[in-house]
Amino acid sequence: MISEAYAMAPPAGGQAGGAPGYEGILMLVVMFAIFYFLLIRPQQKRAKQHKQLIENLKVGDQVVTAGGLHGKVAALQDTVVMVEVAAGVKIKISRSSIVATRQEQ
Repeated sequence: MISEAYAMAPPAGGQAGGAPGYEGILMLVVMFAIFYFLLIRPQQKRAKQHKQLIENLKVGDQVVTAGGLHGKVAALQDTVVMVEVAAGVKIKISRSSIVATRQEQ
């Protein structure tokens, strides 16, 4: 038993391998950096582009909604957009439901 206790003790000259805990902190920083550049930053960029798209909507734009409806913007309000999906058929949708604009055809 005594020899096993000595075998598990740290070396006699201090600790080998540097200060404890820095490897763990360094690994956390690296993991956060990876998550930031692969997940958080692209999501923020997409959110910024979507906000800009919503703010720049104007009457007559061809839009695509999150549900897949294609139509033309007929009227704009603060949070609601009136979209004409067919001749004489207009629907009200939330501005945030618009995911893309497309070119007139």
